[in-house]
Amino acid sequence: QVQLVESGGGLVQPGGSLRLSCTASRIMFSLYDMSWYRQVPGKQRELVAVIARGGSTNYANSVKGRFTISRDNAENTVYLQMNSLKPEDTAVYYCNADISVGGGAYAYWGQGTQVTVSS
Repeated sequence: QVQLVESGGGLVQPGGSLRLSCTASRIMFSLYDMSWYRQVPGKQRELVAVIARGGSTNYANSVKGRFTISRDNAENTVYLQMNSLKPEDTAVYYCNADISVGGGAYAYWGQGTQVTVSS
């Protein structure tokens, strides 16, 4: 069974930094596009950052210049470095693995990790 396990969330003051990690098992990690999403209660889950299997990246406008997504295929891990955090970054952050193959699309999710930005 595919597993994505996030870690690194917590409570941080505004202006602080956190690094989230997501380690995958039972998938050919290097073939997947990896993303971070976030969700606050009562709102839709939103895409924060994506890193394609080739290494190209894309970010939501709200986090550009502050967040950096990266991946280590040898460790089956994707990271999200979050700097200059703001209270509006408070959310549950989810890791996503996505692949399109053979005419079908497959996506897997982690269980989420809480990030709270507050003084």
